[in-house]
Amino acid sequence: MNRQQALVRGEHGAAAAPISRWRIAWLLLAGLSFAVGIVALVIPGIPTTEFILLSAFAASKSSPRFHRWLCQHRLFGPLIRNWENGGLVSRRAKLSASLALSVCLVVMALVVSHRWVVVLAALGMTAGAIWLWRRPEPQVVAAD
Repeated sequence: MNRQQALVRGEHGAAAAPISRWRIAWLLLAGLSFAVGIVALVIPGIPTTEFILLSAFAASKSSPRFHRWLCQHRLFGPLIRNWENGGLVSRRAKLSASLALSVCLVVMALVVSHRWVVVLAALGMTAGAIWLWRRPEPQVVAAD
């Protein structure tokens, strides 16, 4: 086996596909959006869900192992699996998002001096909330 062949071998000696620029780009997007999603967990006003879903989407195109880890994650897994299985959003996620939107709007109304900015934000938040509440919810299995 020459040096070039050795470079494209996987961890178990199986032939691995050469890494394309697109795969690297998708992998970078997955990692960066995941990092922003983690930061968004502790900084109010940054949407966590969108960045985690973007990370899962990008990982599905670049790293099956990272995508599998995300889907099996205790916190992010249910969200990703629901979204990948028909764009489902749980009632709890809808309520949580609505509460976060409301809190952000109240804070903006108290802090931002330009009312047009608050009105514009309120319109955007209302549009987002309407879209969110129109998403189907996963079926809840009742215990016998």
